Amino acid sequence: MSKPTWILATTIAAVVLLGPLGALAQTQTQAQQCDQRAKVLGHLAQKYHEAPIAVGVTSSGGIVEVLTTGDGETWTIILSDPNGTSCLIAAGEGWRNLRFDDHALDPQV
Repeated sequence: MSKPTWILATTIAAVVLLGPLGALAQTQTQAQQCDQRAKVLGHLAQKYHEAPIAVGVTSSGGIVEVLTTGDGETWTIILSDPNGTSCLIAAGEGWRNLRFDDHALDPQV
């Protein structure tokens, strides 16, 4: 399986698992955690040396991005709306990419 495919699968799994937490955090402090996408990406690059490693498009036209340092020391998930506003969904330490295995999805194996 290609690297982009398993990175996307990892991102989707993270969003599914963290979605409820991210939505709660977003509604509680949205004004403090949202800004124009270019500013958010610039801040994360400058302060944490994070860059996007995975991206996905939501059903409403938004963009979910996972950013991390090269070594995975820190990570951030942001959600950008079609107007270019990005909001912090979740952040933490110790990001690890998982290898996507087609057999993990097959209940017969």
